[in-house]
Amino acid sequence: MTTIVRETKETKVTVEISLGKGIAKVDTGLPFFDHMLSTFARYAGLDLTLHARGDLRHHLMEDVAITLGTAVQKVIPATAARYGERTIPMDDALVQACIDVAGRFYYRGPLRNKLYEHVMRSFCEHAKVTLHLRILRGKDSHHVTEAAFKALGMALRDAMVDSGVVFSTKGSVALEVK
Repeated sequence: MTTIVRETKETKVTVEISLGKGIAKVDTGLPFFDHMLSTFARYAGLDLTLHARGDLRHHLMEDVAITLGTAVQKVIPATAARYGERTIPMDDALVQACIDVAGRFYYRGPLRNKLYEHVMRSFCEHAKVTLHLRILRGKDSHHVTEAAFKALGMALRDAMVDSGVVFSTKGSVALEVK
């Protein structure tokens, strides 16, 4: 179990996370965001307890993404399979997520909702992952956003499988701090 707490003048976020069965208890005070985070945890196979409060929706969602990304980065196995890709259909939406958990940040979207786009970027930056998210189809913003969180979760689940070997020609994907 990894616990990360982020407290600023604007927000307080507590995340407890571990590789598991996808059981989530999320309370940010924002029902749709809670639903997206719980969906992400379920599809990623992460047991997640997350509690957050903040002054503004933007500050709260950004700090949750930062804290969750930091926590996810800490539970990625050193010998993770590294890559994951999933395409998820949800009613009118079709969304693809391709991820590399090798410790380098890059994000390419976009999601149509600027705030959820910012959440994805902040999550990826702090999880130190590369994510390409493609909206292949969809008009309903709810369905597109939810399909994106599901695709991200399932791609991350695949990438985090402990393969027992390091998938890198460099011999390591972990950053060692001395």
